[in-house]
Amino acid sequence: MHSQETGFTTPDYKAIEKEISDKNSKFFYPKLMERLTKNDTLLTHDEYRHLYLGYFFQPKYNAFWKSPDEEKLQAYYNKEKLETTDYDAIIKLINHSLNDFPFDLQQLNFLAYIYHLKGDETSAKIASFRFHSIMNVILSSGDGKKCETGFHVLMVDHEYILLSLFEIESKGQSLVDNCDYLSFEKGAYNVDGIYFNIEKMLENERKVLK
Repeated sequence: MHSQETGFTTPDYKAIEKEISDKNSKFFYPKLMERLTKNDTLLTHDEYRHLYLGYFFQPKYNAFWKSPDEEKLQAYYNKEKLETTDYDAIIKLINHSLNDFPFDLQQLNFLAYIYHLKGDETSAKIASFRFHSIMNVILSSGDGKKCETGFHVLMVDHEYILLSLFEIESKGQSLVDNCDYLSFEKGAYNVDGIYFNIEKMLENERKVLK
């Protein structure tokens, strides 16, 4: 979290939407998504920023999204010890999930781990690169200190994945204006809680519920 002291860039959604819709732009969304699905490790931070935050404008975006393979994957999560015969089945399920939603951070993290267990370090690094690139986009979108500078996320799950990455436990969740506020145990950390900007999520929820 200390890296946030160096600064952040609040997303300009109008500019992002314009760039990803321009066929002549290097941020044209279909081209960026094609590179992402091909596991292009040359994607820059700015390109990942347009991919992640630009997903809000894609017809497929759904703030309520759940993996179509959630139950099958959960069965593997719940196993005390994974068998070597499980690896390929898990990889297939996760890649199917990622084809549906390429920013499934929980599965990306699990995928990197499974590739590592399998001994496929090249694939593990590719999955890890995508996971950390997306996390860097979230961390560069705000500082979380107040609603106006909250971290921007595509879905609520991403809030908790960010906390788990830093081994931070939340004690409560509340809606403050257009933000999710996750509170911590008093005195446990340098701050009492952090804010996540969910303005675009709320817009999408209203569309879905209509």
